[in-house]
Amino acid sequence: MQTKVEIPPGEKVELAFFLGQAESQEQARQLILRTRQSDLTFKLQTVVQGWDRYLGKIQVRTPDRSMDILLNHWLQYQTLACRLWARAAFYQAGGAFGFRDQLQDVMAVMASDPKLARAHILKTATRQFIEGDVQHWWHPPTGRGVRTRISDDRLWLPYVVLHYLKVTEDKSILEELVPFIEGAQLNPGQDDSYFEPTVSQELPLSLYEHCARAVDISLQTGVHGLPLMGTGDWNDGMNRVGHGGKGESVWLAWFLYKVLKEMAPIADGRGESERNEIWAEQASLLKTALDTNGWDGNWYKRAFFDDGFPLGSSENMECKIDSITQSWAVLSGAGDPRKSLQAMKAVEEQLVRTKDNLILLFTPPFDHTPKDPGYIKGYLPGIRENGGQYTHAAVWVVCAYAELGMGNRAGELFSMLNPIHHALARTQVGLYKTEPYVMTGDIYGVAPHVGRGGWSWYTGSAAWMYRAGTEFILGIHQRGSHLLFDPCIPKEWPGFKVLYQHGMAVYEIQFENPDHVSRGVRHMELDGVVVAASTATLELKDDEKHHQVKIILGIV
Repeated sequence: MQTKVEIPPGEKVELAFFLGQAESQEQARQLILRTRQSDLTFKLQTVVQGWDRYLGKIQVRTPDRSMDILLNHWLQYQTLACRLWARAAFYQAGGAFGFRDQLQDVMAVMASDPKLARAHILKTATRQFIEGDVQHWWHPPTGRGVRTRISDDRLWLPYVVLHYLKVTEDKSILEELVPFIEGAQLNPGQDDSYFEPTVSQELPLSLYEHCARAVDISLQTGVHGLPLMGTGDWNDGMNRVGHGGKGESVWLAWFLYKVLKEMAPIADGRGESERNEIWAEQASLLKTALDTNGWDGNWYKRAFFDDGFPLGSSENMECKIDSITQSWAVLSGAGDPRKSLQAMKAVEEQLVRTKDNLILLFTPPFDHTPKDPGYIKGYLPGIRENGGQYTHAAVWVVCAYAELGMGNRAGELFSMLNPIHHALARTQVGLYKTEPYVMTGDIYGVAPHVGRGGWSWYTGSAAWMYRAGTEFILGIHQRGSHLLFDPCIPKEWPGFKVLYQHGMAVYEIQFENPDHVSRGVRHMELDGVVVAASTATLELKDDEKHHQVKIILGIV
């Protein structure tokens, strides 16, 4: 497609290209004629307004302009258009739903589009087998997909449901009746199977029961008291660490603990005292096992092979330390505070490479180790999961620092991960080689490719980066009809502003930081009237008004 345009100095010209599809040349001509007669400008404005309504739920203005650009537009756009709608990009054009993948994505859109999140949760629950395990991924419309022994997939269902309950306070979702699927179970020694399952003849059960079965099937532990890893936990490439059925995952223990601690009270509230007791007891046992068998002396181990040999330990010649077990010691709330802080210090010293703007997944990469962790070793050292920056995990490091109240470091690392900063200079553009406005799945960490981006657009790191910025750093949390404020910002920030759309009402929230603190809400006003700051919450009303909120940060 080509057109010639002459643009005089100081002027501008706007061009609209129309792409369409028709059954024949004649239908294509008719389509073109109809389109030429329509008001394309109006249609384009309609599209823009549609995006503005979606992306305008939360608009921020901080001292970091590059953060604003990502949070106000690109991260949400990447999550919705690429991850949830297209499910395809330059590096992957599959169109499949990943069970754990899109569940994590919808966590970033729950405030802006709770109906979308609710629908996706219920749709994902239909991909659970009656035994409690799930399809790792599946293709619509047939539902043909893969059944695996990957251990964390199923637990993302209750984890995301729990987050949905916090954000929306819509408890009715737990009562929605959802069918299961059926299919041949995996044989001994069989890691996965690709087939089209059938809808179970068993009566549909509540979403709560789907979540409960996912938890129940995940409780088996190994000799170290940690959950079995299967053919991968979060890192699918570590598919041979526990494929024999005895390997254990330290990271999965943190994740399972978090789910158990929040699911147990729900079971108790439903009169399921037995499940409540089992889940609470298992959480306590996991915490003890993590503190003893999971601790390596200066940081937390990553896993144990089937033969009991550790991974992510000082005993290893490769993959001595992995970031996700350190981050989730903090994010789960289960880690001993002193050890968790020490573990994050180890991340800082060994995995954060400030000179290269990288946060590595682990180090050193797999290359010559005699232990076979799985297909991850097939990547060149420093590429993708094999010791490069795997951005999904790198964002968790940012979240962990914010949880620790270390706003300066959280802000610095968020800026380090910001793709805009990887492409500021001409030399960096030539090295980075990917778009400056979307997150990349990974960045290479070994010469001669240090700093080269890979797997852009189709990455779950976009959704987590959005949450890291809006929730963990700026501290904007929707809780039903209330907003909860818990920012953790760089101390040098004088403040920041948030425009929050609630129905037809707008809340203009000005944060001021006169004492240069990272955390703490000292004073709060709504339309000039003082509001109790002790709970740091604000009731939202859809009253079509423009409200002024003033929040002063400081030591409470």
